[in-house]
Amino acid sequence: MNSTIIYTANAPAPIGPYSQAKKAQGAMLFLSGQIALRPDGTLLEGDVQAQTHQLISNMKAVLEAAGANISHIVKTTVFLKSMNDFAAMNEVYAEYFNESKPARSTVEVSRLPKDVLVEIEAIAIME
Repeated sequence: MNSTIIYTANAPAPIGPYSQAKKAQGAMLFLSGQIALRPDGTLLEGDVQAQTHQLISNMKAVLEAAGANISHIVKTTVFLKSMNDFAAMNEVYAEYFNESKPARSTVEVSRLPKDVLVEIEAIAIME
């Protein structure tokens, strides 16, 4: 399989043995889950809306490094520490995915890395 690791200094470096994203077969781009880390690796403390803005900013930076943009995302998975935060996260999410509306799954999980409130992973198709 032909694949390329995607890396940008404009998003936080991986905190484990994984890539920010991996491009496969020239068109499919798999973005690792992003949390509210700033590009310098410091954690953005704040509510679920602030964290969602930060992690989507990270996703956009990784997409740009691969030659794509947010409209190329076809599927996301949202992990929430509490489903009580769904409406607040969704409000921010809708600001970024207003036009493209990728398929999405949202699940509540017991714990996320760095004890953040939200994490989002994505799959993009590059044209």
